[in-house]
Amino acid sequence: MQRILITGSEGLVGKAVRIELEKQDMIVQGLDLLGKGREWGNVLDTNAVHLGLEGCDGVIHLAAVSRVVWGERDPDACWRTNVEGLGNVLTEVSNQVTPPWVIFASSREVYGQPEHLPANEETPQCPVNIYGRSKLAGEELIQQARLKGMRAATIRLSNVYGRTCDHHDRVIPAFARAAVNGHQLRVDGSGHTFDFTHIDDTVGGIVALVHYLQQGNDAPLPIHFLTGQATTLQQLAEISIEIAGTSASVVQASPRSYDVSQFYGCNQRAFDVLGWKPKVSLREGVTRLISDYKSDQSINTFNESLS
Repeated sequence: MQRILITGSEGLVGKAVRIELEKQDMIVQGLDLLGKGREWGNVLDTNAVHLGLEGCDGVIHLAAVSRVVWGERDPDACWRTNVEGLGNVLTEVSNQVTPPWVIFASSREVYGQPEHLPANEETPQCPVNIYGRSKLAGEELIQQARLKGMRAATIRLSNVYGRTCDHHDRVIPAFARAAVNGHQLRVDGSGHTFDFTHIDDTVGGIVALVHYLQQGNDAPLPIHFLTGQATTLQQLAEISIEIAGTSASVVQASPRSYDVSQFYGCNQRAFDVLGWKPKVSLREGVTRLISDYKSDQSINTFNESLS
């Protein structure tokens, strides 16, 4: 029976991946600052990483300062967690008698503002914020580990959404909750365009890659799990209000200086290597999320909608 360590196991992606792997009779060990008991730990603590890795066949490294705005507020913490934390994991992996494979979750933020869209995995990387730079540095660590023989893969994610346990001020949860409550949806840059990917599709891609590595295949080159569909924030706001069926409205605000303004990507490599395709449309995903918020008022306390 396969045993897999998930760092960042209490986050949006970590929780969802864990559920799916356990459904498939895999043993999952978590490591997270919000974990309990043996699963509490920090990737900056080499002893915690060492203990978490015991007996593991693979590692899914999701632990991170995972938001652009958090990185801007505390760049040092972002760099330590995202780069030094990954470095600790890779060092401990390499020290194992039989090193497990590694999946590292990177981000579309590594591209910065691409000159040409859709971006593929070979599009030049030029991040515009500390979060993106930290993820690119992490990718470089993965590449160094690969050159030393480690079976390590990088995945690049894009605007993952779809659960009420997500941070409420991320754009889709914020818009969904504001729309349900009939409040204003604040759009920071109406023409800003992104590739929003439902958590079910993200999990499907990660699990497909887990199986690929379990079969003994070499780790692939960086791979996108995204839809390839471009949606502006204005369109997203309008879709959210339409689905919620309330009197919510849109208010425009100036974009933040550290945000990427345009991105959508190509997912052909994921299909070629893993046979993976996204299944959940944006409208379907937002409909599900709004339904979840409507059905559980305890998670629907409205604050301000942020994009």
